[in-house]
Amino acid sequence: MQNDEIVEKLNELNKTSSLLDIPETERKGMIQKVSDFANRFISGLSTVRGFFDKDAGPVGIDNQPHQLSEIIDLYQREVAGTGINAAAGTHLGYIPGGGVFTAALADFMAAVTNPYAGVYYASPGAVAIENEAINWLKSVFSYPKSSVGNLTSGGSVSTLIAFTAARDKHQVKNERIPKHVVYLSDQVHHSTQKALRIIGLEDVVIRHVALDDYFRMKPDSLESIIQKDIAEGLIPFLVVATAGTTDTGAVDPLNEIADVAEKYKMWFHVDAAYGGFFILTSKKDLFAGIERTDSIIVDPHKSMFLPYGLGAVLIKDKKAALHSNHYETNYMQDAAGDDLVKSPSNLSPELTRHFRGLRLWLPLQIHGIEPFITCLEEKLLLVKYFRNRLADLGFCLGPEPDLSVSYFWYPFETDADEKNKKLMDEIHADGDVFLSSSIINNRFVIRIAILSFRTKKEIVDRAVAMIERCLAKVK
Repeated sequence: MQNDEIVEKLNELNKTSSLLDIPETERKGMIQKVSDFANRFISGLSTVRGFFDKDAGPVGIDNQPHQLSEIIDLYQREVAGTGINAAAGTHLGYIPGGGVFTAALADFMAAVTNPYAGVYYASPGAVAIENEAINWLKSVFSYPKSSVGNLTSGGSVSTLIAFTAARDKHQVKNERIPKHVVYLSDQVHHSTQKALRIIGLEDVVIRHVALDDYFRMKPDSLESIIQKDIAEGLIPFLVVATAGTTDTGAVDPLNEIADVAEKYKMWFHVDAAYGGFFILTSKKDLFAGIERTDSIIVDPHKSMFLPYGLGAVLIKDKKAALHSNHYETNYMQDAAGDDLVKSPSNLSPELTRHFRGLRLWLPLQIHGIEPFITCLEEKLLLVKYFRNRLADLGFCLGPEPDLSVSYFWYPFETDADEKNKKLMDEIHADGDVFLSSSIINNRFVIRIAILSFRTKKEIVDRAVAMIERCLAKVK
């Protein structure tokens, strides 16, 4: 094909390919439509149901263009109008986030400019913001400046990164795997076991450490198990504690566990995905010792109220983290001069990645830290208020939680578990406020997780009224 033919063909193709680059006048109209939808959605959150118990309708891709207004209507109907309303203050079931508006603006800016935030050479400014977010997290948790970190999609990937560094630091591989022991509790998040399996440590020995009456790990039990394992020729490797358990909101005694981990030269990891930022509140003393860990994970998309998709991991051993993740390749030789820890891709399995740092950096720049702390203090009081209201109605309550997750059940005289299951079904069918259930101490219980920045006293009152309505149907 000659160049004149190529040019003719290119001109023809350009008529269609240029449709992807929308003119400014059309962009303004589209932005206005999305803005109008966002404003309607947010304005309605104070009264909207917490749960829509219905399946999604057709959302098929037919490879044909559609009007944005048509797509927005479909989104409202089939996405925003089905399942759990995670942005609403009425989401009190699983650990909610909420999604502050300023983080949505950050995501829009990041998507429009689309910097590659994996390598410093490619986008120094974006990576500087990512690293500043990590430095801020180091200051929150009193981690040394020499430690490293990474912004991830959430706690699961954060755990993978931490455990891989621990594995490589302690040379847990091949025939050595079945001799190494991991210590955790029944309250640890299941992403822990999942991560061990994914990184090839499915065959390590796993020990479950006993809990006290508040579902916190018992350090004396931990040490007793370790001593027994050593006597049997096993190698204590990793202890996983939790700062804010999913089921009960408990914070393990981190300082005492750190003493044990240091004594036996183990890697000490803390899952603070849900509860970590409560360190900024009146509950700070519960987190004493977190600065002594080898790695921690925390999810800003939980107790910083950001949209789902932002977790973080901090690791003290820079060498171990780099060994697990850094890899050199010819086509990246232009970035070879960068300080290795400057580039997020050297500290994570991800190469191509969303510019996540902006969704933390921008809200902190706009709001400062005080509103976030105040919201967390508010949630601590709301869970106390809720428990008092339920006690007055005759419900049984789990132990006083360390943070903002609690559970309860009604003491039916017969078939208590079955009737509490029916109560849970009625609550879901009502849907005004979303709660969830669990099994704790072999008992069916109903959980409340108060964390959304939009959850206020009025919504807790709605939850209590809903529980009363549903209880009347089961009694």
